[in-house]
This record gives sequence, C-alpha cells and structure tokens, in this order.
Amino acid sequence: MNQVNELLLQMLETEVGGVRVYTTALQCAVNEDLRKEWEKYLEQTRRHVETVRGLFDELGLDPEQETPGRSVVRHLGEGLVQAMELAKQGGNAEAAELVACECVVLAETKDHLNWSLLSKYAEEADGDEANTLRDACEEVEDEEDEHIYHSKGWCRELWLASLGMPAVLPPPEEERDVKSELEAARAAQEREEMA
Repeated sequence: MNQVNELLLQMLETEVGGVRVYTTALQCAVNEDLRKEWEKYLEQTRRHVETVRGLFDELGLDPEQETPGRSVVRHLGEGLVQAMELAKQGGNAEAAELVACECVVLAETKDHLNWSLLSKYAEEADGDEANTLRDACEEVEDEEDEHIYHSKGWCRELWLASLGMPAVLPPPEEERDVKSELEAARAAQEREEMA
C-alpha cells in the first residue's frame, strides 16, 4: 500500500497544481476557443481534486502526508506557473500563450500518467479498494485523455502558426473529440491534409 499511497499523494499534488496551472494559463490565453477549453479543464481539474480527496477518505489515508515525491511534484507545478508568469512579463501575448500551452501539456502528461497507473493498479487490486479505485478512474479517465490529447494538438498548432506555417485551429483533436493515442495519431495525420 505504500507505493499506492505515494501515487495517490502525487496525484493529489498534481491535481492541486493543475488548478494553479490552468488558472495561470487562462491569464495567458489569447485564442478564445483555447480559453473556453482551458476554462472547462479548470473546472474538471477542480472536480478531480475532490475525487482524489474522496479516495483518501474512503481508503483511510492522510491527504496531508508529505513525501519526497510529493514535494518534487509540487516543485514542478510551481515551476510551470513561474514559467508562465515570466512569459507574461515578456510583453508578447502570443508567445506567453504558447508557453502556457506547453506548460499545460507538461502538467497533463504527469496527470495522465498518474491516472493510467492507478487504473492499471485497480485492475489487479481486490475487494473494496479495487472498486473504489475503479470508480474514481472511470469518473476521470476520459476527461484526462481529452486534456492531454487536445492540449498537445493546441500546442502543435499554435507553434505552427507562430512559425508562419498553416495551422488548424481549433486543432483536429478537439474537433474529433479525441480520447486515445490512436485517435490522436489519426487526427495529427489528417491535419496535414487540412492545413
């Protein structure tokens, strides 16, 4: 249970940090469609914080426990927020938006990994613990899939636009409501035909 507890602590810290990341990213958003996407993800992330806190309650764990891994996750999240704040100070709104998009992708990469690992563990676990974990994963995983794949699409397209190349905005991942790696690969391939 020690490593499961560690994963849950890192998950909670990732979600709490995700709220700060999205709050800061919204201050950098220029594209209105992207702003709407991030507003939606911020609300979902706030709900995910409560979902993970609920796991601590149901499993009788301490959500305030500190571990070296949790501290590292907190430090990384704070670094992402600082990077966006630094980008905003640069005075180029589009550049700050791009930095924010990259920070969201980095945060969502850890977040997606956390939920994927918990889901795998829940498949192997037994009893009430397994049911509790499976229920939480079923509630959140589709949203986490959307967060990572759509965010990567936004980041790619904003970068292409910044390079003076044809960009597809909103990205095909969003238009197709991509929620898997295979769907994301297909959307990225199709975007070549769209651009």
